[in-house]
Amino acid sequence: MINFLDLKSINARYENELLEACSRVINSGWYLMGNELSSFEKNFAEFCGTDHALGVANGLDALTLVLRAWKELGKLQDGDEVIVQANTYIASILAITANNLTPILVEPNRQTFNLDASSIRSAISLRTKVILPVHLYGQLSPMPEIMEIAKEYDLLVLEDCAQSHGASVDGVKAGSWGHAAGFSFYPGKNLGALGDAGAITTNDHQLAHVLEALRNYGSHKKYENLYAGVNSRLDEIQAAMLNVKLKYLPDDIKLRQKVANKYLENIKNELIELPKVIHQDGHVWHLFVIQTEHRESLQAWLTSHGIQSLIHYPIPPHKQKAYSEWNNKSLPITEKIHQHVLSIPLDPTLSETDIQKIIDAMNDFSL
Repeated sequence: MINFLDLKSINARYENELLEACSRVINSGWYLMGNELSSFEKNFAEFCGTDHALGVANGLDALTLVLRAWKELGKLQDGDEVIVQANTYIASILAITANNLTPILVEPNRQTFNLDASSIRSAISLRTKVILPVHLYGQLSPMPEIMEIAKEYDLLVLEDCAQSHGASVDGVKAGSWGHAAGFSFYPGKNLGALGDAGAITTNDHQLAHVLEALRNYGSHKKYENLYAGVNSRLDEIQAAMLNVKLKYLPDDIKLRQKVANKYLENIKNELIELPKVIHQDGHVWHLFVIQTEHRESLQAWLTSHGIQSLIHYPIPPHKQKAYSEWNNKSLPITEKIHQHVLSIPLDPTLSETDIQKIIDAMNDFSL
């Protein structure tokens, strides 16, 4: 079986360095908010091209805490509206509702799966305060246009970069376009920890200062609490793991692009719609997502040929029981995407033989 993602093989490439880093943390006797975290924050900020990077417990917390910090700074208040594409993973929506803000779900671009500038403009109201573009599958949203709209209407922009580590437009990387950004380092991400982990990037010094406290019980100084904060700290162990893997991320991106380009050039089946690439050099291919009206049949066909595939995602947020008040909402483009998408293996450790096997199986699929 060709696994969808072979995390054991991916991490085995750095095994000696990961073990060394782990031992260094164990032997230090310091396991939270120490040198490993400071080092990773510095390195990740430099990688993204921002002044600040703040490690947090996971990607959901990264988004939630930014919105919370803007509320503490008086930039947002309960009920303010946040524009976000409807086909995102539910975490993007959870961060909004957790802050008593109102998600305004808009249809995405059908080909790129990302926000459309036209959808944003049509959704802006007097209560709109934030645009939350989710850079799905490794390709950036149209950030130049989004930032123009934000400037025109005096809106905040929070990038959801959970799937776009290192992605770029015009040489400007994910996490450095908006006023702030949230990253996930869930193990399956292009930059994955060996457990849960996340980070926030920003060039806003005041925002960073508030976030430093919010993630640590609302405290800058022990036992003195400015805010009713949370415990969302990136462990020293995970920071050390990420420091090792960050060095290799640019090379891994090139490997992912190589696999994706082979798929794009060689998969030719009229029953399968390949992803649309807008930013060829800047797409980091977290996922290779095709569309087909025959998803169940194709997935069964791939399984029969020893190829694992996954669906990202089968149910859109507005059809989830958690948001039952939206269940009758009609978003046909989003719903069609969720019915038709299928992700095939895209792993930097895939062999040439495995890549060709996947291509052949995709091309041989018929009804």
